[in-house]
Amino acid sequence: MSGAAPVLPVERFFQFSMLGMLASGYLAVAGSGYLDAPTVAAMAAGLAVRALMILGYVRRELPPPWVNAATLAYAGFYPIDYAFVSTDFLAATVHFVFFLAIVKVLTAKTNRDYFFVKAVAFLEILAASILAGRLNFFVWLTAFLIFGVATFAASEVRQSRRRAGVVARTPVRRFGWRLAALSLLASGGILALTATLFFALPRTAQAAFRHLIPERYHVTGFSNEINFGRAGEIGKDSRPVLHARIEEAEARRALKWKGGVLAEFDGRRWYNSAGPIDLIRVDGRQTRLVGDDGQRRQGKRISYEVVLHQSGSDALFFAGIPEFVRIPLPAVIRTHTGSYRTGMGEAVGLRYFVWSFLAAEAASHPAPLQRWERDLYLRLPHLDARIPLMTRKLLAGQVSDLERARTIERHLRRNYGYTTELPDLDGVLDPMSHFLFERKKGHCEYFASAMALMLRSAGIPARIAVGFQSGQYNPLTGMHVIRASDAHSWVEAYIDGQGWSSFDPTPAAPEGGSGSLFAQALLLLDTAETFWNEWVLNYDLERQFELATRLEDSGRSLRVRWFESAQGRLGEAVSSLIDSARPLAPGLAVAAAGAVLFAIAGRRLWVLGMARRARLRVRLGNAQASDAALLYHRMLRILSRRGFEKPPWLTPAEFAAVLPPSPISMIVEELTAAYNDLRFGGNTAAGTRMVRLLDDLEACRDS
Repeated sequence: MSGAAPVLPVERFFQFSMLGMLASGYLAVAGSGYLDAPTVAAMAAGLAVRALMILGYVRRELPPPWVNAATLAYAGFYPIDYAFVSTDFLAATVHFVFFLAIVKVLTAKTNRDYFFVKAVAFLEILAASILAGRLNFFVWLTAFLIFGVATFAASEVRQSRRRAGVVARTPVRRFGWRLAALSLLASGGILALTATLFFALPRTAQAAFRHLIPERYHVTGFSNEINFGRAGEIGKDSRPVLHARIEEAEARRALKWKGGVLAEFDGRRWYNSAGPIDLIRVDGRQTRLVGDDGQRRQGKRISYEVVLHQSGSDALFFAGIPEFVRIPLPAVIRTHTGSYRTGMGEAVGLRYFVWSFLAAEAASHPAPLQRWERDLYLRLPHLDARIPLMTRKLLAGQVSDLERARTIERHLRRNYGYTTELPDLDGVLDPMSHFLFERKKGHCEYFASAMALMLRSAGIPARIAVGFQSGQYNPLTGMHVIRASDAHSWVEAYIDGQGWSSFDPTPAAPEGGSGSLFAQALLLLDTAETFWNEWVLNYDLERQFELATRLEDSGRSLRVRWFESAQGRLGEAVSSLIDSARPLAPGLAVAAAGAVLFAIAGRRLWVLGMARRARLRVRLGNAQASDAALLYHRMLRILSRRGFEKPPWLTPAEFAAVLPPSPISMIVEELTAAYNDLRFGGNTAAGTRMVRLLDDLEACRDS
């Protein structure tokens, strides 16, 4: 990838293809979320500068002494990065490797340099295959394959051209488009073959790859503690955290998915100290999580399937009170606060089935709290005296603990506002009093914390539950998608005679427009992501057997229920999309008409623009050999308007010789000679002569 403009179309095609291959690998790694912002920005800038160098807009090359000095300087900075900046060997090494990649991208000129760039691109896509787990990796992998085929095809053409002699002939028209079409055709065949092998050969090494990825790089959508200020940031993240398929259609409502319980508060954060745990051994089928008393509770029960994605924790998420679970783990951990964990780190892709108790229809007579539990859930830090005073005034005359809890819940929901804007806590010693008496608005962690503290000050044991709420039902997959933006905190209070009961003092957040066109597009993307997770990342012997069974059933009958169901869901989604898009129909029609006009006129405008830039360069005395073809094609367009068409089998000299004698034929002969002089002789002065002759040809009248 030399800094000078390429001489032939194949050279430019080769360099752009190689740049595309490198960019695809880089975007695959960047899309996985494991690169820090400075590295992402630096590599993007390097790729952009390289593209401008290929186009000829940047001609200055980095002096070799500067490159060597910068490389040596960064080699000296590497241990500093490891010890003080990144404080991590892997992160510092990634920084160093990407720095070397940027340097090589900007300075590559020889075949040896090109080989190094190809190797970097391959290592990028290989790293992304281990780090990335989302559908966007497949998109960039496909792009990498197409650019890779195009790069190696163009490389072979370059090598053949260098071995052969120079042939004076008209350049092949649309060479780049033909080679691009060939690359796409070859890539399509490769994808079809590998797709067949993919579904024929299940993978068994997925777990081994996951152990290569440090947990700290995962996206955080759930936290084992509450630090004031983070929930607002999480609320802006739309990445899926878990999917849930609920068997009972009537139960598909606003459920809360609890992943943890926080019991201790120091004035600024909720957390858990170490406490006793129960190790529950998991048998081969289903494991009971409750005792006999729990099973005798009267009330609504539901069953559901959960698929975990990146949550940043080893927490298991349940709706309601889990009674039985079927999970592919040797054991699960129950903490002293009643939450459940895998104990094996974040289990991305873990799938488990649950039977839960949802709502009581009669009192369940739970066992009373032990003394240490009551002390734990009544413990208070130093509070602003106004908080207990406000609580006593609010609960004056209330006798029942349940009614007192409902009173606090209603007070917070009605008299305080919801916002995800983070408050400025600089200089604020007590965030709770700041929320209750000054700001009077916040997000869920403020409301839940305030209610828990008010309950404790009133002598009612309380704790904070953390997890996710609601989610959105996707009719295409039949699953609820719960995103990081659904992160939520609420309150659990111990009510005598009923046990732990849930309360949510947070006012309803403004509607996000679940029926909008954007929301429907997110559901389509979620459908693709679900297919990717179930049939690519988690494709195993069980999935292979399921696929084989479906294919066998489809061979016996043309009407397969699974396909009918998918068709019905697709129809519902399409109808919903049409309804959402109907108000936008005029704008979409204008955009479609503009796209059609651009497709018709775009290539013509591009060619005219390239020819105009070539003429400008020639007039300024900066003619290049590649400009000869553009100027010659302009001559052919002028002749075409005069009724002279050049057959593709004639060379420029032969075409000039067959024209009938006239002033036009004389100009064409001179133009052809200047064309050969510039293109094959490298005489830049011939470019100025071609421009002058083209002006004469425009003004000439045949007689």
